[in-house]
Amino acid sequence: MISEIALRGYHFRSDELSLKKIQLYTFALLFSAGNLIFPYICHSVPNGGKILLPLFFFTLIASYKFGFKTGLLTAIISPILNNLLFGNPPSAMLFDIISKSIFLAIAASYISNKTKKISVLLLALVVLSYQFAGSLTQLIITGSFEHVYSSFLIGIPGMVLQIVFGFVILLFLKDYEFKNDK
Repeated sequence: MISEIALRGYHFRSDELSLKKIQLYTFALLFSAGNLIFPYICHSVPNGGKILLPLFFFTLIASYKFGFKTGLLTAIISPILNNLLFGNPPSAMLFDIISKSIFLAIAASYISNKTKKISVLLLALVVLSYQFAGSLTQLIITGSFEHVYSSFLIGIPGMVLQIVFGFVILLFLKDYEFKNDK
């Protein structure tokens, strides 16, 4: 029963926020704060960042529920602030993390807008899409298939967490909508 619901999905309403709306910047800052706190906690575990991929979690939520612009701001602000405040990700990895985060914002907002549904399968598609695009970019830059492959493998637990907990949080947010002032 539960697996059938998780796979078939629920009707989902995403809210693409306008650049003129204060909510866009408010939510981008809130999700960026989540992307500061969660990675900080995960980095207390050895290799926690590489295994749990915490910097992508709130970017996924922001993009899927509140659209590309909110996700893009979160995708760019989060890694830069984390690097400046905590040194993670290291400067050498900043481009890889930001590019994967941008791919995540694109994939999540696109799939959410096109399907108007939320399911475990759709989130798996989002996560695999941004990982594939980011890995391809990383392969082009580094030329090291082994590095890209090992980075992907070590991040599988984090991808699973993004899919499962992302589904739960987005399911909770599925009926949330803004009261638009006209």
